[in-house]
Amino acid sequence: MATSIISYNVNGIRAAIRKGFNEWLADLSPDVICLQESKARPEQVDFSTIEEMGYHHHWVSAEKKGYSGVVTISKKEPDLVVEGCGIGKYDSEGRIIRTDFGDWTLLNCYFPSGTSGEERQSFKYGFLDDFFEWANELKTERPKLIIVGDYNIAHSEMDIHNPKGNKKNSGFLPEERAWMTKWFESGFTDAFRHANPEKVEYSWWSYRFNARKNNKGWRIDYQSVTDNLKDKIKEVGHLGNAVHSDHCPVKMVIEI
Repeated sequence: MATSIISYNVNGIRAAIRKGFNEWLADLSPDVICLQESKARPEQVDFSTIEEMGYHHHWVSAEKKGYSGVVTISKKEPDLVVEGCGIGKYDSEGRIIRTDFGDWTLLNCYFPSGTSGEERQSFKYGFLDDFFEWANELKTERPKLIIVGDYNIAHSEMDIHNPKGNKKNSGFLPEERAWMTKWFESGFTDAFRHANPEKVEYSWWSYRFNARKNNKGWRIDYQSVTDNLKDKIKEVGHLGNAVHSDHCPVKMVIEI
């Protein structure tokens, strides 16, 4: 069955709703939409309109108010919901939610950013190492994995508008890019790049310097699928007309 899965860093779900998110969702009607940076707790958000559309929703929020958080919204109720990865320093920041649907598992993830300084960059490297180990261990138990979200890394020079000018910036550092290469060599496929080997599209633009208008962006939002699912991918693309955030959604259609 063809299933549509959207990943979208909304940079605050309450702000996104004020900008027409609910109407956009109703019009598009994906099977699953995974949100990152919800920046809210469920009791702070009126999801009645989304519920009336027939969606179920599951949240993991950060302990810090107005920070981070992930929400998975699906037409089908998951068979299992697991909050976090079992590592307290990441789970307290609301970075991962797992949902199982039959024989496949969806991870909705918000990877840390290192842009605020060395301490957070070090935290990011720790997360990458721990996540790699955890996800690959989970893969042995749940061989059909889809891992979507804001990875906060542009993998290749095709994925960033100014590779030379950004080579010393967090999100495009050699160590981060090497991790992405290792990730995609460990049994996972970059769904967008698999479907679009030569296409240049971005998923995030700075609010400064008319970056989005001039399409000076970064591709930092990904949908990874285990290699056993890559031939099931039907299409993947960025929905650049959605402007509820400084990111745009990534949509994948997959036979699963």
